[in-house]
Amino acid sequence: MKGARLLITLAIAACLIGYAVWRSSVTAVKEVELIGFQGEDEPFGMPADGRPDKRFHFLSAWQANQIPAATEMDTPMGSENGALVYNAQKFWEMNDNRGGYHTGDDLNGIGGMNTDLGDPVFAAGDGLVVFAGKPSPGWGNIVILAHRDPEGKPVHTMYAHLLEIKAALNSLVARGELIGTVGTADGHYPAHLHFEARSSDGIDIGAGYTSNPLNRLDPAAVIAALHDAGPDGISPSALQFTDLAPDQPWTGLEIKGAEKIPGLAE
Repeated sequence: MKGARLLITLAIAACLIGYAVWRSSVTAVKEVELIGFQGEDEPFGMPADGRPDKRFHFLSAWQANQIPAATEMDTPMGSENGALVYNAQKFWEMNDNRGGYHTGDDLNGIGGMNTDLGDPVFAAGDGLVVFAGKPSPGWGNIVILAHRDPEGKPVHTMYAHLLEIKAALNSLVARGELIGTVGTADGHYPAHLHFEARSSDGIDIGAGYTSNPLNRLDPAAVIAALHDAGPDGISPSALQFTDLAPDQPWTGLEIKGAEKIPGLAE
């Protein structure tokens, strides 16, 4: 009798221990709530309006490899030495009406207001066109060029409020080459060129006024550091010679900008 009771007790104890072990192995997992519209198992899709968001767009390895070195830079308006242009609103000037500091230089023709509407805008240095379009009404037409400084570091220059874009996306442009014309951002402002310089690996349009400079650089300082022009002008860009066929002579007829080289254009 005692043996039967012992067996029953052991069986009950074994059942309780097994039940306890089973319960301890079951973990209550809360269902994961997805944040946003993108399911974890779904292929990446486009935004609802069909347009990619450029705020976090980085260059491909192929694009990055194409970026030329900008060993010299010049002002993007006026003469090669910046004549006939003034800086109406300098980099990092506080604008109380806009509620922040200015992220670039506002370059104007010396006549002021809309007297420079349609004037040419030139590439500040040899570069790759990584953006050419209208990101928003307030910006108007924009061109962004990617360069590498003499140390190989990435530098972008941005040309905003353009009336016309004269440079094609993903094309290489030479220093001093026409890339657009001065505009008003479709009438939002008097005609001028909003010119920025940035230390950047990707395309970030951003805002024209902010409280933190982030990757913005002083455009005038960037130009001054790479501007070796003498009183008579500068030598042409290295990229301006790339249109030559290998069997063509180096004459003023084939070289864009040859008129800048003394004695070559005769």
